[in-house]
Formats: sequence, C-alpha cells, structure tokens
Amino acid sequence: MCSPFSDCLDYLEGIYRNRTALDEMKVLERHIRFQQLLLFLLQQNLTPNKEWNVRQSVEQTIEQMKRYYHDPWTVERLSELANVPRWQYTRLFKGMTGKIPLQYLNEVRIDRAKQLLLVTNDPMFDIAQNVGFGDEYYFNRRFKQAVGVSPGIYRRNNRENIQVWAPFLEDYLVALGVTPAMQCSHANWGKQEYLGLNEVPTFDIETEDVEALSGVKPDFIMMEESFERWIPFDRLNRLAPTFKVTHSGEDWRTTLRTVADLLGKMDKVKEIIGEYEHKANEAKKILKSSIQGQTVACLRVSDAGVYLYSGADHGYTGPVLYKDLGLTPPELVTQLTSQDRRVPLTPEQLVRLDADHVVITFDRLSERGSRSAIDVIHWQMLPAVRNQRVYEVDFLAWMNYGVLSHNRKIDDLLKIFA
Repeated sequence: MCSPFSDCLDYLEGIYRNRTALDEMKVLERHIRFQQLLLFLLQQNLTPNKEWNVRQSVEQTIEQMKRYYHDPWTVERLSELANVPRWQYTRLFKGMTGKIPLQYLNEVRIDRAKQLLLVTNDPMFDIAQNVGFGDEYYFNRRFKQAVGVSPGIYRRNNRENIQVWAPFLEDYLVALGVTPAMQCSHANWGKQEYLGLNEVPTFDIETEDVEALSGVKPDFIMMEESFERWIPFDRLNRLAPTFKVTHSGEDWRTTLRTVADLLGKMDKVKEIIGEYEHKANEAKKILKSSIQGQTVACLRVSDAGVYLYSGADHGYTGPVLYKDLGLTPPELVTQLTSQDRRVPLTPEQLVRLDADHVVITFDRLSERGSRSAIDVIHWQMLPAVRNQRVYEVDFLAWMNYGVLSHNRKIDDLLKIFA
C-alpha cells in the first residue's frame, strides 16, 4: 500500500507523459521519475520495519529492567536506552505491558521481594536494598499497597508453603522435610525413586525446556555449579532467584548446611548428620565382622563403557565405602583413581580387577546396551564374577552425594553382607 497514494500517481503520470519522448532531457526526466517511484515504494516497505525495530528496542529494555531490577531506573534512562522519545516510549511500553514503566518496575521488585522473604532470613532493610527500594519504609508502604499485608506478615504466613526447585539436590530437601516443587529426571538415568517423590511432577533436563518450569512458579531455585552444563545460571535466575551451591559433592555435610540455611531449617542439620554418623559407625562394626579382609569395588556401566569408582576421598561411593564404613578397596582402585572420581576401564584393565566383591550399577534407559558393553570373556575372568559376588544396586541412589543416598548405600551393603 502507498501512502499518500497521490504521490504514487504523480510519479506514474510523469513517466507515462514522457513514454514516447525522444528528447534527451525528457528521457532523463522519465528515468528520474522512475527512480523516484522506486525510492518511494522502498520507503513504504521500510516503515513497518522501523516500527518493528522500535518495539524490539522497547522489549529489550523491559528484559533489562526485569534482569537488573535493583538498578535506579527512570523513564528518561529507559527511553534513551531504547533510543525512543520519552512520550513514544511510555505509549509503546503501556501498549506492550498494560502498565507504565515505573509501575511495571515496582511490580517486578515486589515479586522479587516476596521470593526473598520466603527463602532468606534477611532483615527488611537488606531486602529493600537488594530489590532496588533504597528506603525500608518506602518498601514497606509499597509492599503493603501491592500485596495487602506488610512484608513481615507475608513472611510469617507463607514461609511453610515455599516452592523450591533444586535439580539433583532433592535429596537434601527431602532430608530436611521439604517437598520440592518439581523433581529432576534424565533420559538415561530416570528419576530418584529412592526419595519416594511419587506425587511430585518431573522435569527431564535432557528433553524439556526451562520455560516448562514457569507453570510450577518456583519461589526460588538451588543448583550445583555442574548443573550449568544443562541450563545456564542466567536462564534460571530470570525465572526465579537462583542460588549456586559451590561446595564439592564429597563435602555433603557443608552442602546440607547451606541448603538448610536457605530454607530456614538449620535446627535439623545436627540431628540429620548425627543419625547418619551413628548409622555408619554401627554398620562399620557389622561389616568388619562379616567381610573383614575382603575387598570391595564399585563399577558403573553405560553405553560408553565400564567405569571404576575411586577410593576414600573422591566420587559418589568411595567416601562412604572406604572412609565411613572402613571397607577395603582392591589394589586397582588405589593404582588408577588416586586423582579421579572414576576412570574408564579397558578390557585389559578390567581383568586386573581382583576385588572379592563388586557392586555394580547400570545407566537405566540404556540398560540393555549397557549390559552388552561388558566384554563377556574378560568379565568372566573376574574373581567376583566366578564366585558369584557381584551385586546390582539402584543407579541414582548410588550415583548421588546426598545424605539419603548415603544412607541407602549403607542399607544396601548391610543387605548384601550382613
């Protein structure tokens, strides 16, 4: 569509008038008219793109505001960032969000404040500063206007109904008496069935997009640093306040304390750790009398091959088996895994595994393929295989650092050896 169409007609009439002209000047005028017509038509097509670019610029400032909500935003700053006049920016912003910019910003800040009230014990002044309200009293007034109650009352009334997503940290939540909003699963590994979260919906980190979590509306998210190989921290933090747990997996006691502190459950930590250590000490006495002097190894089998797990200082299993329970690793564990949590075994290395007992687990979805990954000839040469001392255990209950996982390892070993 040409607008105004009369301009288009003028160009066409000028070209038509000189259609048969032989005079050089008339021919030149015809060419000029044609070029003007082309320019006019191109400008008509560019107008929607320009409008689209303006809207895109406003959208980008909205995303920045949501991400850096604690910054001192003003309409002037936002419009300059979008390179749009203030009057036009406000009009476009309201058309896209239904709200004027500072009203929208306050709602974002209040939502973040609600989440922090639920998941931290921070004083009101700190929360006000964190979300961008420089004054605690102004924060209290704004919060009560938006929510209907003061921040303190909101915290007291809602603390027990907190919605937490903690991918592959669910073990710690359940140990502390907290049911996660959603549980993690993996196409190859399944879900952590040993936790008994049968009524909790699952999120498959291999196949589902993080946007699927928006329906659950977690109040906050906890993640280990290693989880970023699936979903980056920034994407999660845009969904809800996200806290990184940076301790090594082997240091599960510190991880438990960190999670408990975030959930306001520190009063439970001493009892949980004490019960585990008592259980481990009692199991150690039983196992010492039943398999004293015999060696135990742990293998994981997947499509990629056979892996031997480490000694007392590393990995999912070593600290429990060899440190807490005092079991003895075979020589091959000492030789190959001193610096690693696990090592892949070649067929030649596998036959050197002279452990008296072997605990083995398989990746779930690829279980059929995993079993075929074992070289039967070499496998049959192992002393534990010949003596029928190979014991299969649940994959995610053993490939986990949580305290409930470690309790399950002890239970399994007592069933096997006691």
